[in-house]
Amino acid sequence: MRVLIQLRPSPDLVAAVADPGQTATTADVADGLPGVELDTAFVPVAVPRPVPTAGGDPLSLNQPLDFSLAAEDASVLVRGTISDDELASRVTLLPTLRPDVVGIFSDPVIESTPTCGGDPPVGNWRDVERLLNVAGLQAEGLDGAGVALAVLDTGVNAAHTARQLGRGVTLDADRCWSPPGVSGKPGEFEVDHGTMCAFDALIAAPQASLIDIPLLLSTRPGGSALDGLLSDAVSAFAHLRTVLDAQPEASRALVVSNSWGSFSPEWDFPVGHPGNYSDNAAHPFNLMVAALDRAGADVLFAAGNCSRQCPDGRCAYPDRPIVGANSHPKVLSIGGIDVNGDRVGYSSQGPGRLTARKPDVCGYTHFLGSAAFGKDQPDSGTSAATPVVAGLVAAVRTRWPAVALSPAQLRALLRRTAEDRSEVGFDYDYGYGTVDPAGIMAALRRRAKSAA
Repeated sequence: MRVLIQLRPSPDLVAAVADPGQTATTADVADGLPGVELDTAFVPVAVPRPVPTAGGDPLSLNQPLDFSLAAEDASVLVRGTISDDELASRVTLLPTLRPDVVGIFSDPVIESTPTCGGDPPVGNWRDVERLLNVAGLQAEGLDGAGVALAVLDTGVNAAHTARQLGRGVTLDADRCWSPPGVSGKPGEFEVDHGTMCAFDALIAAPQASLIDIPLLLSTRPGGSALDGLLSDAVSAFAHLRTVLDAQPEASRALVVSNSWGSFSPEWDFPVGHPGNYSDNAAHPFNLMVAALDRAGADVLFAAGNCSRQCPDGRCAYPDRPIVGANSHPKVLSIGGIDVNGDRVGYSSQGPGRLTARKPDVCGYTHFLGSAAFGKDQPDSGTSAATPVVAGLVAAVRTRWPAVALSPAQLRALLRRTAEDRSEVGFDYDYGYGTVDPAGIMAALRRRAKSAA
């Protein structure tokens, strides 16, 4: 089984891993872990320590938290493999043999979330543009200019995206990142799922600067072309933290779109095991998500396509399929509706596992747009709905950076202004409802007036 191993080496080594200007290798940090085949291609990642308020629970994400990367606080992750026959014994013995080992966690397979079934598209991206009131957003100067928009997926083909949109695309090549072993230049990957996501994000935020992170092109033995490992997502989020920290605080804005998730418990430790991912707030990736939110990033995840009516064939969780970071309390978990306002049959229902009230809101999907899979094939799944909403968030960030409107405040605003799709407020089909750009703009005007 592939695992992430959390260690607390000497403060000097922790500082070297945490400093983007230095290089520390797996051998420097974790040489000689008995029974572990270490992946030397994986660059160690520093994990910040959550710091709750006085008397708070350090393992709860449902509270205000700070995060410390100080050498005396942070820990370090490396990646490796433990044979299935020895897994149980090594998980127990390693912390005894090596006191610097503080945790062994699952490194589950993560996969994109395309649609199931063959239903024809409903409407096109111009309908989505109209429903998002893009003209109204732009009239108020909300077009994504100066906002970093990271697409973590299969890579982006910027030329194809520009042709389909009929306008230029801004790619921030200097801040793009690829997992080890992934070849190709930012913005020049094959047209696929990631190109669809980039196109859909730019509907509402045409001037945003794309950060291309081909996370799902990372390779593993026996893997398909469109899946990766959660450990590479840990590294991607560590990179995005450096991107965010380099921005001026007064204009800090980073939107992170994730149209992927874990479909099967087969690659995870059982629920209740300390190394579990799906239900475990203490898993290092779930901590990285919370830390990036605290630093000022807006993080969005697809709710997934594992509904009761039309589940994707890979869905293997018997219930509560919104798992791990897709159900994180510090992210926007996005369900899907078509341009007629009807919930698409594959959109996963809550409750979520890390927090029950998921999905948060719904975005538009199953429309003709990017032509990433053919000119007659829709942009579909909660994979499309997520970047559609990410683009709306990026548009808001044009004039409302994190210092003026924190990620938590923006999440609350989107939930509060959402158009309710049921008669009872929040529900597990639609969350708080469909994103409502007019309601968002009205709320922002009121906020600006009260601050004047």
